[in-house]
Amino acid sequence: MPRVRGLKNPERKQNMSKLVIVESPAKAKNIKGYLGRGYDVIASMGHVRDLPAARLSVDIANDFEPKYAVIKGKENFVKDLKKKADNADYVYLATDPDREGEAISWHLATLLGLDLKDKNRVTFNEITKNGVKNGMDAPRQIDIDLVDAQQARRILDRLIGYKLSPFISQKIRRGLSAGRVQSVALRLIVDRENEIRAFKAEEYWSIDAKFTNPPERKVFSASLSTKNGEKIKIENKEQSDSVLSDLDGESYVVKGVKKGSRKKNPTPPFITSTLQQEASRRLSFQARRTMKAAQELYEGVEAGELGTVGLITYMRTDSLRISEEARAAGNEFITETYGEKYLPKKPRYFKSKSNIQDGHEAIRPSMPKVTPEQVKPYLTSDQYKIYKLVWERFIASLMESCMQETMKIEIEAGEYIFTATGYTVKFDGFTKLYEEKVDDEKNDSASPLPALKEGDELKLKSILGNQHFTQPPARYTEASLTKALEENGVGRPSTYVTITSTILNREYVKREGKQFVPTELGEAVTNLLKDKMPNIVNVKYTSKMEADLDKIDSGEKNYKDMIRLYYDDFEKPLEKAKEEMQGVKIKLKEEETDEICEKCGRNMVVKVGRFGKFLACPGYPECKNTKPLIFRTKAKCPECGGDVIEKKTKRGSSFYGCSNYPKCNFMTWDAPSDEVCPRCGKSLFKRKGNVLYCPDTEGCGFTKPAPRKKKTEE
Repeated sequence: MPRVRGLKNPERKQNMSKLVIVESPAKAKNIKGYLGRGYDVIASMGHVRDLPAARLSVDIANDFEPKYAVIKGKENFVKDLKKKADNADYVYLATDPDREGEAISWHLATLLGLDLKDKNRVTFNEITKNGVKNGMDAPRQIDIDLVDAQQARRILDRLIGYKLSPFISQKIRRGLSAGRVQSVALRLIVDRENEIRAFKAEEYWSIDAKFTNPPERKVFSASLSTKNGEKIKIENKEQSDSVLSDLDGESYVVKGVKKGSRKKNPTPPFITSTLQQEASRRLSFQARRTMKAAQELYEGVEAGELGTVGLITYMRTDSLRISEEARAAGNEFITETYGEKYLPKKPRYFKSKSNIQDGHEAIRPSMPKVTPEQVKPYLTSDQYKIYKLVWERFIASLMESCMQETMKIEIEAGEYIFTATGYTVKFDGFTKLYEEKVDDEKNDSASPLPALKEGDELKLKSILGNQHFTQPPARYTEASLTKALEENGVGRPSTYVTITSTILNREYVKREGKQFVPTELGEAVTNLLKDKMPNIVNVKYTSKMEADLDKIDSGEKNYKDMIRLYYDDFEKPLEKAKEEMQGVKIKLKEEETDEICEKCGRNMVVKVGRFGKFLACPGYPECKNTKPLIFRTKAKCPECGGDVIEKKTKRGSSFYGCSNYPKCNFMTWDAPSDEVCPRCGKSLFKRKGNVLYCPDTEGCGFTKPAPRKKKTEE
């Protein structure tokens, strides 16, 4: 039972004070609404205790004992929390239902002096009245295996980060970092870039024709496939012209018609990685934006007559399991809305991977009958788009398969055979509601082919030789990188967002549209690690480590044994690398600018120091001139006419000010554009809502919609 003080009469339970600790304020408010009087629900705001960042905080000599401390700035909160816990009759730990949440509950229990044998841990897979009630009705002990699994990852990440980061910083550039998962993600991006560089395009040609079947006028397409029964390969224009010459004057006769059918099944409901991938493909959302909206939908929103309710289940999961109650509710909605024929005769069950945490469900609507349109007026644009995606995917996963009738036609022309393929939809099934978008969508025409039979003579409308070139592999996008990491067993649902943000913030990669391109710095880090610390960037090794760490969850492995094993693998090559590279410094190519050194006339270069980037003369040590790095925009200051320059806050956010500061105090968070006001000639700035405006609001006040950027294909 949860901790109880002075309980003599069990019937007094309803009148006792109960403290419930969750992670976020939004969730605290919504859960409080469901629990009512007698409950005090407060938020821990994430972790309250961690390994202090100022030192290693792991006692390697003492069997890797972690040295936890209250997070700086949370001391007063913990003091107040202890008072509340001491005055409460019951204390419930209701942090998120995953490995990280379990660890936060354990840290809270330790700080508050709770008995780890008490059943004071509750979890909510969904923030609804029933979800909260079910959670409160089933308290359990803290799962120490889950806690140990989180501790193993945290300690290994700290050991690797604190030992390896100084090494690469010393050898390449100050302030760099390396990590257990981020280094593998970076390697994937660098290796893909090397594949693209090494790729040599090969020319090939296709012979494409258009036909009609008299007396019908409908035109359909076919492509040349074989010559004398063998697949034809056309490598250049000369070969293409030779084939076209052979075909000149030939008659085209249907040699065969093959009909068939195929079944297309729906995709499973979302897990964290697939939600991020689909939101990227369909909505062009970065993973952080997707997870922010999903978190809000899980924690609860005010939804009119529904009240404040969590609209989706927990959004950090790699399980495909759904509850039978949710299945029944979804099936009922499908039957009422689309009819019984859209419900499969046999329920469809999706199988999760073997190494997943199956403590909670796939991401699904908490109330399947609540459609996106019903709650649209109460949601932000992002919340609505993510809820619509989750809802449609879940309902579609329960629906009948799509049935298609396929047709393949072979057309004979002398020694050559052309083929045409197409399909028609016999029954739309789940596609009536939703179809998954894929990265490399092919133009699979749904147009039916004309009714043809063997021996029909066709009329040739046109025939052309078309030149093509083989294409290199595509660069990774956030969606495809997440997919690659997941398929290789690297990282977990809670880490995908931080992996991509870390390698971007460290300037190991940059974005070009949606694609990740490694920088010279990122390639230097990867090459150094591949040479000296190969295990750290080995995909299979990291995947094995992840799988072994998962065994701690189920109690199969001891977490200290696991840390000891992998730390030994890590420490020895690192010490060897340090010895081999004594006095060695990897020199990066310096970025030259148009800024001229006023002391010696050289073009200044960008350097990175303790406080960030700055300009320096490449003539050092003869010339030691340095100056701040200023990013000049094309805009002019609306107050004095000086250049508008971009500046950075301590947290890295951009703002804009006048280059004549402090004489001119103009400053704005709105980005300047390249356009000028058609009325007064001053530079236009862009504010929220995608609006360009003239800053001279008193004398002018001109505004207009900003031109929208064209979407970049993945």
